[in-house]
Amino acid sequence: MNKTITFIILLFATSIFSQEQITLNDCYQLLTTNFPLVKQNALLESQNTLEKNTIKAANLPEINISAQATYQSDVIEIPIQNAGITPLNKNQYRTTIYVNQLIYGGGIIDASLNAKSVDLKTKQKQVEVNIYQLKKQVNQLYFSVLLTQDKKDLLIEKKTLLNSKLKEIKSGIKNGVLLPTSDKIIEVELLKVSQHFSEIELNKASLIKTLSSLIGKDINRNSSFENTIIITEFNTEISRPELELFQLKKEQIETSENLISKENSPKLIGFANGGYGNPGLNMLDNSFQSFYTVGIKLNWKILDWNANKMKRESLIINKDIIDTEAEIFKLNTNIELEQQQSEIQKLEGFIASDLDIIQLRKDVLKSSASQLKNGVITSSSYITELTNLYEDENMLSTHKIQLQLAKANYNITKGK
Repeated sequence: MNKTITFIILLFATSIFSQEQITLNDCYQLLTTNFPLVKQNALLESQNTLEKNTIKAANLPEINISAQATYQSDVIEIPIQNAGITPLNKNQYRTTIYVNQLIYGGGIIDASLNAKSVDLKTKQKQVEVNIYQLKKQVNQLYFSVLLTQDKKDLLIEKKTLLNSKLKEIKSGIKNGVLLPTSDKIIEVELLKVSQHFSEIELNKASLIKTLSSLIGKDINRNSSFENTIIITEFNTEISRPELELFQLKKEQIETSENLISKENSPKLIGFANGGYGNPGLNMLDNSFQSFYTVGIKLNWKILDWNANKMKRESLIINKDIIDTEAEIFKLNTNIELEQQQSEIQKLEGFIASDLDIIQLRKDVLKSSASQLKNGVITSSSYITELTNLYEDENMLSTHKIQLQLAKANYNITKGK
């Protein structure tokens, strides 16, 4: 008894999982969360932190140590006889520690840190743009799955109708109203329906597998994809992440320009040197001595032959290039939006005529069904009309899905 209850619970849970509802927004969210490129954001942050810490290290004392032992071919001598001064050794030894501390750097460190912050934002925005551009691929896969679902539903309706008609025909054959082989035509058509079922299932499984890889989540092949009505507002307002990227690139150039302007700023450095050697600072004392030096120095590049100015002028040209790229992007996007709007309007017209065609096809099929029942036409003639209706219903379904896809692509192009 307990095993039976457990089996029922597992079966119920499996049924719920297999009927998981998938929406287009779910796929967008999973794409922006799970796509491998997203991992770059954390890597870029770690890299940026290391680069900033490297820049900040310039504010810390710089400590170096050196040691040397030399032999000189000659040394300083005092040209005074009997002065009592011991000549210097030609073997000399020295160990020295050097300490430099930046006191004032002209703002170059702050400018460098600001440049790195903007650089991080730009790189992360580029990642966002690259992922955003994959949304149209998600649209194509998602609505292709929806189309297979609709085709499957139509096949189920067709199969139900054929099975019902097969019973009528068998009854007609039995009563001598219809030819003995009339049911064979229906049975052949039912076999074709089974083939189409298999084809659709394989196609759907392939599409779901590709979509699962793209969004980073395994989707059960029996999951239900929600056919949400896509609402589209036709206007020329564009809010794509590419526009933000262009702006960040300009900001990146501005921070680089500010950084370059600081390169020739005066730099004030404090220093201290200390060591032990023979001789020390007193060259006349021929013995090992300790010594030290402290001081302050100013470095200031007065003339660079306009190199700094030319670098900044080159950056200004880059800003103009980015402005041009942004204008081209807007132009191409607006052209694409106009083409997509035209496609949407064309599909809406197709759907309106599809509905009229289907209604006429249903009237013809109804008449054919009556004629078949009375033995006026053959099963082949009836199947022809049924196939015509089925194909037109398929076309309507295709146009509806294409319309939803066109609207979704329009929204992505616009940046909604």
